[in-house]
Amino acid sequence: MKNIRRFGTFDGVFLPTILSLFGVILFLRTGWVVGNAGLINALIILSIAEFISFATALSLSAISTNIKVGTGGVYYIVSRSLGVNTGGAIGIPLYLSQAISISFYIIGFLESVQILIGSNINFKIWGTVVLLLFSFLAYEGADFAVKFQYLIFSLLVLGILSFLITPHWILLKVNFTAHYSNSYNFWKVFAVFFPAVTGITAGIGLSGELKDPEKNIPIGSITAVVISFIVYGLVMWKAASLEPSRVLIENTGVFVKDATIPILVILGVWAATISSALTFTLGAPRTLKALADDGAVPKFMASTLNSKKQEPRMGVIVSFFIAEAFILLGSLNQVATVITMFFLITYSVSNYSAGIQGIIGNPSYRPRFKVPWTISFAGFAGTLLAMFLISPEGMIVAALAILVVYFLLKRRGLHQTWGDVRAGFWISLARFALIKLKETKLDPLNWRPNLMVFTGNPETRLYLSKMADWLSRGKGIITLFNIVECCSDRASLDREKELQKLKEFIYRNKLTAFAEVEMVKDPWESIPCIAQAHGIGKLYSNVALFGWGQHPQKENHLIKIIKRLIWLNRDVLILKYDKSRGFGTQRTIDIWWGGRGGNIELMLLLSYIILMNDEWKGGKVRILRTVSDKTNMETVREITEKKLYSARLDADVKIILNAEYRPLKELMEKFSKEADLTIVGLPVPKEGEEKTISKKINDLISPLGSVLLVRSTFKKEVFL
Repeated sequence: MKNIRRFGTFDGVFLPTILSLFGVILFLRTGWVVGNAGLINALIILSIAEFISFATALSLSAISTNIKVGTGGVYYIVSRSLGVNTGGAIGIPLYLSQAISISFYIIGFLESVQILIGSNINFKIWGTVVLLLFSFLAYEGADFAVKFQYLIFSLLVLGILSFLITPHWILLKVNFTAHYSNSYNFWKVFAVFFPAVTGITAGIGLSGELKDPEKNIPIGSITAVVISFIVYGLVMWKAASLEPSRVLIENTGVFVKDATIPILVILGVWAATISSALTFTLGAPRTLKALADDGAVPKFMASTLNSKKQEPRMGVIVSFFIAEAFILLGSLNQVATVITMFFLITYSVSNYSAGIQGIIGNPSYRPRFKVPWTISFAGFAGTLLAMFLISPEGMIVAALAILVVYFLLKRRGLHQTWGDVRAGFWISLARFALIKLKETKLDPLNWRPNLMVFTGNPETRLYLSKMADWLSRGKGIITLFNIVECCSDRASLDREKELQKLKEFIYRNKLTAFAEVEMVKDPWESIPCIAQAHGIGKLYSNVALFGWGQHPQKENHLIKIIKRLIWLNRDVLILKYDKSRGFGTQRTIDIWWGGRGGNIELMLLLSYIILMNDEWKGGKVRILRTVSDKTNMETVREITEKKLYSARLDADVKIILNAEYRPLKELMEKFSKEADLTIVGLPVPKEGEEKTISKKINDLISPLGSVLLVRSTFKKEVFL
């Protein structure tokens, strides 16, 4: 069932926001701020703090007018922008902070009562009574609780007016400049004042029940910030007119003493703490419900327990027990700073989310309420600065907690049914990189194998994917291709089916690869076209990897297209896999080099990349060459070792004397039969010689284990 949307701009957004902004700091700390910093600096502090709050309100307004806002407030907005893992990492600590804040403000309310009545009260008993009352209101429904906020708002307004209507408006000169007490300075005073403006997201807590979130959230939250800025400015001005700085610093109850009707200020202080507690009593269960709906916490926590208006009743119960636990603990000083950090991290992420979407410029990001990305990022930077100034230690603890939650959720593999900004970010980054790559001249030093792997049915040729995975250790890109012969009207559906299979194969075998399925009439004729078209700009597949099968006709086709791929400047690798031995112990790689072909550079480089993998760790490469004259052995060795030295690669050199001109097949069988992988150069066939070359290759490599045939585009000489 959908949530019943029943609240408007005033009661659903403005009222809870303004009540959160007009907290106890308004009455009990504003005078202290003016006394320490002086009026001028106090107004600067107010302006900076309100700008951060205003930027956050603008960012949230922009995002909320771009999506259909559901239950969950800030969590919902962040998760729909940055993904369920990031949203959950923010949302779970945010929810706990909201639930703990209920007890925090209830205890604060009881402390103010105790101070003002001048006698001790039992915090645990009375705190539980107040919590039960608020939880009952939230359990029965937000309607009555919101109506109760009208009374609280009235008391706040009367308390503020009682203070402002006193006749003292002539500024005391002593309050213009700073008179910092103890070790305070401008930024330390800022840190004390800043929590006064952190209630900006309170009005979004009822997001799922707003009649028109796209209008309610921007109008309600921005209006609340503007009014709070004006009221705080007037109160600061008034405080600077009442008492000298020393009195403002030492007597936090000066507003009560100098009010026209002191009892109204007292009631205003009580209303400020009660309003915050009630706001979180309503908001925390809704955040928990949204988390449960997305699977970030157990699903039962989303239960409404048969509420006709879909109230998050299970969330109310869970929040009650969390708040009650902290009331029984008695003091919240140890967690107060971390709570503030969680709220501020949420605000910073909200600003970041709006800013990054503005930069990326996805076509889907079309908020009706447009905000320049510079403002959002200014809010993001300002929030981080405020966190650091308030408590660097608390900032670190909160950040570590969020990272832990993020990685736990990532391991669970939560599934989301909505898109988010991350894909757009990577697309923009990829576009930027491709354009920069286009403007850069590629050098052989930057060469790496970007592989097209023609796997066919990958399940039967896992060894091809494994070889590609080893070769991609050189930081290359792998694309697995399945070319399907098809010309029916169902080609599109068949392609999607095969593509899904290929993706599942990649995921199951933990490969870092892309999947491509091509539906064609003639598979062999299509390969050069695919090789030619695959890639963007200078980022294209430069190596084609095939498997050497047992069907002569297919082998002939494969040999035939080698020349066409070479013309396209694509290197060609063909893997003949020994099913009985596999890749042996993965310790020895033999490279056979005839000395004339242009394959040696690529063969050496590929062997080096393979040995970079953990499976081949400790393996050795051996270069094998044959000579017919004993007098040439040392010369050939020196040439080969010089080639290795210039390539900065380590390998053993084996020079074989073949004075009897024995067939190469016999020599390869004798020296490389036990090798785990043998790398051999591949010729470029002449037209009409495909069958001859195919037979020659089969004859040459049949006695060996797994063999990698290599045809490089570096040079055009023929090896065999």
